[in-house]
Amino acid sequence: MAQTNQQLIAEYASQEAPLLPLLHAFHERDGYLSEEALRATSDGLKIPIAELFGTVTFYHHFAREPGGHLAPRVCTGFICRMNGAEELLESLDGATGMPCSGRCDEPIPVLRGKQTLVGTSADALEPRDTPVPPPSADGVEECVFAHIRDPARKTLEGYRATGGYVALERAVRAMTPEELISVIDDSGLAGRGGAGFPTGRKLRAVLDAEGGPKTVVCNADEGEPGCFKDRALMDHDPHALLEGMALACVATGAERAFIYLRYEYPETDAGLAVAIAETEAAGILGDDAFGSGRRIKIYLRRGAGAYICGEETSLLNSLEGAHPFPRNRPPYPVTHGYEGTPTAVNNVETLSSLPPIVANGAEWYRDLGMGEHAGTKVISLSGDVNRPGNYEVPLGLPLSELIEQWAGGIRNGYAIQAVTMAGLSGGFLAGDDLDVTLDEASIRSKGSFLGAGGIMVFDETRHMIEVAHSAMEFFAEESCGKCFPCRIGTQRLTERLAGDAGPADFTMWLDEVADLNLTMKETSACGLGQAAPLITESLVRYFPEVVRAHVAGRLDDE
Repeated sequence: MAQTNQQLIAEYASQEAPLLPLLHAFHERDGYLSEEALRATSDGLKIPIAELFGTVTFYHHFAREPGGHLAPRVCTGFICRMNGAEELLESLDGATGMPCSGRCDEPIPVLRGKQTLVGTSADALEPRDTPVPPPSADGVEECVFAHIRDPARKTLEGYRATGGYVALERAVRAMTPEELISVIDDSGLAGRGGAGFPTGRKLRAVLDAEGGPKTVVCNADEGEPGCFKDRALMDHDPHALLEGMALACVATGAERAFIYLRYEYPETDAGLAVAIAETEAAGILGDDAFGSGRRIKIYLRRGAGAYICGEETSLLNSLEGAHPFPRNRPPYPVTHGYEGTPTAVNNVETLSSLPPIVANGAEWYRDLGMGEHAGTKVISLSGDVNRPGNYEVPLGLPLSELIEQWAGGIRNGYAIQAVTMAGLSGGFLAGDDLDVTLDEASIRSKGSFLGAGGIMVFDETRHMIEVAHSAMEFFAEESCGKCFPCRIGTQRLTERLAGDAGPADFTMWLDEVADLNLTMKETSACGLGQAAPLITESLVRYFPEVVRAHVAGRLDDE
């Protein structure tokens, strides 16, 4: 028998970060969020009803009409559009589009309730597991993918059989936080979610910060188009993430931790819940980790669909039940994070790297990179390549080697035209600038950045104005609207790329777009508004004649 409103509120109100799980409970029970359920939530959690309505309607996936929870949602991201997403969307009754949902290695995903179906036509949709990462190149040693292809690795027994939780037990029983942080510092590990901030330095800042309770948050809101590596890690190696989070707790003195998981990964949600329950039943995590008297409690919280929640302060606001706007910084989360307490926010790949680093040592990890570069990076490669997928590469590997040798080159014998970097946020690389190595220094020298490691490949048949327009349209849709430069700038750039507005004179068009780019980069409140202009900047830099023809076409239309 379904629980009543009051029973659900009583169940969730006393939990940590209660709003999202309560809303999901109502959403799944009723098939949508009714006004009655929202008013009960407002009363039960003491959230003003107007504020709650504004928060709920901000997210993509909370349906407000009956039956909306089970209505099909079709990914209309770049790679899926290239594989017929718009035709699939039209063929499914009641379907709506959704932004890139993190299956660029296996299009086209369709989300129905808590199930993901995959296929390129309505009569061929079927549930499918996350693909196992392709084998690494001969002689290349991996960090986070070292055991991921073992099907037993996702279970607690299988994880422990391959060395799992040895590092955590050592840290809990025999290491001080300072000793643990020193190993992480010496390894050279930096954030693998985009910012690249030194991980050891962040953990030390939380350890040294005044106040508490201290908190660890895993940013598993993998919403950057073209990125799908974290899903592979969580689906095939969930205990590595849990162990990494627990190590971060030991390093910072935190007793609580949260996984903030993107909505579009329902199967991952179920798998992580099982893994957390396994570790608590075994006494590895929970109120008495390894019988040490140390409390390490990990909570799983599922988002509701908002790209901006990948930004750490928006994520924290969402976790707290507030409207997920980015916060002004300073102060930073390391001193004023979740509920105003010192908080370490790291992404899945970063945290999953901690157990092998602690187990094998800092020098081992540093030596995995090429030349002076420390460690590895998982690259999500998709688009016009023969073998799309996740590849853990040594930092410093040439991009051309990844595409031509690891991924089998460009499909159908075509030539490469361009790639996107950092998912979309790094803009395009093309021409001679494709001769880069996969590390921040090399890519930043070309005006882009590696970021979270999503790379989409476009062959010579793709129309780059259409690609750029689709990218800017995504940013305009996902802008949270808090700051004027991003809210208006992304819309104006989308119009220029669509040919709907702007000067018909090429030089004037360039000047106007350059002015929009500069204003957004220098005055936007967060990374979305600062990164979106890289699309138009790189488009103009690499494809000036394509842009000239686009502007001339506007003149012809007039």
